[in-house]
Amino acid sequence: MQNEKRVVLITGASSGMGHASAKYFHEHGWIVYAGARRTERMKDLQELGVHVYRLDVTDHESNQYFVEAAIKEQGRIDVLINNAGYGEYGPLEEISLDNAKHQFDVNVFAASELTQLVLPLMRKQTFGRIINVTSIGENVFMPLGGWYHATKAALGMWSDVLDMEIRPFGLRSIVIQPGGTQSEWGEIAMQNAEHNLKTDSPYKKLVLAIKNAFSSFKISATSDDLAKIFYKAATDAKPSRRYYHSLTDRMAVRIARNHPSLWRLGMGFIVNRLNK
Repeated sequence: MQNEKRVVLITGASSGMGHASAKYFHEHGWIVYAGARRTERMKDLQELGVHVYRLDVTDHESNQYFVEAAIKEQGRIDVLINNAGYGEYGPLEEISLDNAKHQFDVNVFAASELTQLVLPLMRKQTFGRIINVTSIGENVFMPLGGWYHATKAALGMWSDVLDMEIRPFGLRSIVIQPGGTQSEWGEIAMQNAEHNLKTDSPYKKLVLAIKNAFSSFKISATSDDLAKIFYKAATDAKPSRRYYHSLTDRMAVRIARNHPSLWRLGMGFIVNRLNK
């Protein structure tokens, strides 16, 4: 990348990894455009000098305004970080198709639209990176996360295809696969799981077991840790195809991808133990 002050667009910046990344990029001299629906949670970023925008990634006009503001004010976009996402957890039998479609709208189609909006300028610049935040959930799987895992797998494959298509223009599409991170994500996912249960659901016991599993996992990674990974993906001279926070995350992906029966057995053991 060039030596001028660089510009990054970050979605889902009101909390967690997105918020931490907006702060980290700003501290390292980047011009940061941070977008999220809850702008009141980004006041601290605004006070630092970050460009804060209300952004609903499922709304075309909102996406367009966010990108066009950066282009108009800066004339360049070096990096787009597609970080916005959530977990529509619940039994696949009981999650409504409307909720499932919304999961894809937020986790997959929003990233696609924002990318389409920035690529013409990036191709003209002959430099730029699209960073797509999936999850180790792109490969690992657990009960209640069916639609979430499906979106992350879709986003990962989409990113790989995009990378092949845009490399000839000097651009890259890169995936970051975080594992468990200290944030409100898990709590929201389990709230969704309980909300998606029908009154007489036969899956109530399973939801309780997974909720217990979430609360029993010891998570050491912080949003600040992941912000550093985001920055590395944005600045590495020769970026990797995938980025992980820890060896544990990398190994979990390798086991689930290469030995799915072993992963299923281990996950089943955990769920059954917590179900007693």
